Amino acid sequence: MKLKPSWILCILCLVSFFVGTGLLAVTDPVESNYVLTAKEMIASGDYFSPRIYGHYWYDKPILFYWELVLAFQVMGINDFAARFFPALFASIGVFVTYFFGRRLYNQKIGFIAALILGTSLEYWYLGHAIITDMTLFLTVAGTLICYYFGYTEQRSRFYYAAFAIAALGVLTKGPIGFLLPGLIILLFLIWQRDLKALLNWHMLGGFLLMMVVCSAWYLPMYLMHGQDFIDTFFGVHNGLRATVSEHPRDDVWFYYLLIFLAGFFPWSFAGLPAFIRNVYKRNFHLTTDPRERFLIIWALTVFVCFQSFATKYVTYTFPYMMPLAILMAGYFVKRPRLTKWLAIGGAALYTILLFTLAAPLCQDRSGKAAATQLAPYMQDSTEVFTFQMPYSTSLVYYSGHEVKRLESQAGIDAARPHKMAWTATNVMPFQAIEDLPTDQPIVVVTTDKGLDALQEAIPGSWESIGSCGDMYFYRRAAK
Repeated sequence: MKLKPSWILCILCLVSFFVGTGLLAVTDPVESNYVLTAKEMIASGDYFSPRIYGHYWYDKPILFYWELVLAFQVMGINDFAARFFPALFASIGVFVTYFFGRRLYNQKIGFIAALILGTSLEYWYLGHAIITDMTLFLTVAGTLICYYFGYTEQRSRFYYAAFAIAALGVLTKGPIGFLLPGLIILLFLIWQRDLKALLNWHMLGGFLLMMVVCSAWYLPMYLMHGQDFIDTFFGVHNGLRATVSEHPRDDVWFYYLLIFLAGFFPWSFAGLPAFIRNVYKRNFHLTTDPRERFLIIWALTVFVCFQSFATKYVTYTFPYMMPLAILMAGYFVKRPRLTKWLAIGGAALYTILLFTLAAPLCQDRSGKAAATQLAPYMQDSTEVFTFQMPYSTSLVYYSGHEVKRLESQAGIDAARPHKMAWTATNVMPFQAIEDLPTDQPIVVVTTDKGLDALQEAIPGSWESIGSCGDMYFYRRAAK
């Protein structure tokens, strides 16, 4: 019996995004910030203002934290619950691609586009990652799809739906949730020579609806937290990312070209020869088809926009994957045998990699095992510190114990949060070496080469109490 496309996609999503997901430990340095924030929100009973290490935290808006809080309260605080909504939204994204491609062109294009998306490396990765990008992907796609149908079919409800979904994007990742799809729409209308479409009264009504939805969180946050919220959220986590590179080594012109090749693996390499031939033969022309124009503008705007940002991340160009998958489907629809084996091979490969590579890697980049090993030493009277190593938020999350970053007083002064600087993200608790108590036992987590520096900075009798991956544990008894 031949399975319907929708059933094939259901099986693909179940296998690719849910099977084995609970084996993936929460990793540092990014995922752990989200889960610890959600955990502290539940503990505090404050579901409105994100907080971490007992302090308010303005890294991202509220929506993704609400997803985590909901998952934790329904399924308990565990690894599967933490990754549930990214997996769910990845599955929804596959089906949205299918239905959008089918409505734009035909069922074959929609189905193959969904297969391409669902079996691409970057999409598989973000379908498991505890970060905001999969939610933003859906909100940007939903905004643009609803606007396109509102524009082409002149149905007002699509305009309102587009702006309502854009509001969710703004509540997920800030102004980019509206500005990015807004820029895509503007450039599309310029290409269509139809800027008068912006004067549609339903566009104004939709914009007002978006502002009302967004203000339900942003306005109270400003009233409660004042200029600190504005400076940190809009200044550091939005403005600074666009103007000052957080990782200067990645600020190169070819960065996102490499991300495209890796992110669309294996499809990018299978279609690369044909693309090179078309470039060699100059077999390109400006399309007059509004559908193709919309998809091209969508993909190119995302690419160029984030290429111009000073800070570059693997996931920033993620919203271009849906239109590119639909455009690529036009090539692969003529090659059904190749498409079949690429989809099956991709899904099988990622499933194997989850158990053999992803799960061990997550353990290595997590403090989960360390929290288990240190549990007998984490008593109320024992303070735990990290020293000369990246701070492990996941260790705090899994252990439920406060862990302080051990530095000299001069080091603390340099690392403490400063406005409009990347140190604004250093909100973990610090401990000055000069003020370290001597009348109680302490545990220090450091690297394999950290013991000599530790003994020099803090004299005493240090006892090795184990290690886990790159983490080495030492204990000093109270004097």
